[in-house]
Amino acid sequence: MAHSILVVAESGSGKSTSIRDLNPEETFVINIANKPLPFKGWRSKYKNIDVQVQDGTPRFSIKSGNMITGRTAPFILKVLTEINAERPEIKNIIIDDFQYMSAFEYFDRANEKGYDKFTQIALNLATVARKPQTMRDDLYVFFLTHSEESTDVNGNRRIKAKTVGKMIDNALTLEGLYSIVLFGKVVKLEDGTIKYVFETKNNGENTCKSPDGMFVEKYIENSLQVVKDAIVAYEND
Repeated sequence: MAHSILVVAESGSGKSTSIRDLNPEETFVINIANKPLPFKGWRSKYKNIDVQVQDGTPRFSIKSGNMITGRTAPFILKVLTEINAERPEIKNIIIDDFQYMSAFEYFDRANEKGYDKFTQIALNLATVARKPQTMRDDLYVFFLTHSEESTDVNGNRRIKAKTVGKMIDNALTLEGLYSIVLFGKVVKLEDGTIKYVFETKNNGENTCKSPDGMFVEKYIENSLQVVKDAIVAYEND
């Protein structure tokens, strides 16, 4: 079973930037939104894999390159399966802007009537989120996704992982599929400087969670390498 981590944050809060400290020779990025990575020198570190579509089927070779663009659940599952089997040097997988997988499917099916499409969107979301359970133990799969404001059953403010609507939420609580859910945040220090961090402990208004004692500090550097190091230290202490 691979390690699975969900990182939730507003746009511009440093989610994608947190990739920067990972070793690119051991890292593979699934770039759902097909956007440039927001840190210096990323083009020299991440080589995009060309995807050709033949008869409606995407075709690619997973054997070289460490970034790929694709947005459907079957495509992402195929990439994860092939990395697991054919790329033993890859230890970190990033699924960037995970919420767009569901959003793009929703837009593609906007003209469909009825509720079945929401059930299928929820199923696709859950299937990809659960895929790491069948993957190698030495893999760390980071799901980066946007946040949204909601309310709980008592009407209290709640910040959670963004989905495409309450019908999805009624079928699936995304955070429930992860034991580690971190929140990207921008904080202002006493000296007035701005710092990008990951929140590690639930603040009463979000769905943040992590195993007891894994993170000592409430806020840590927004670095996936820091997160990975904390997991390794926790499991081997």
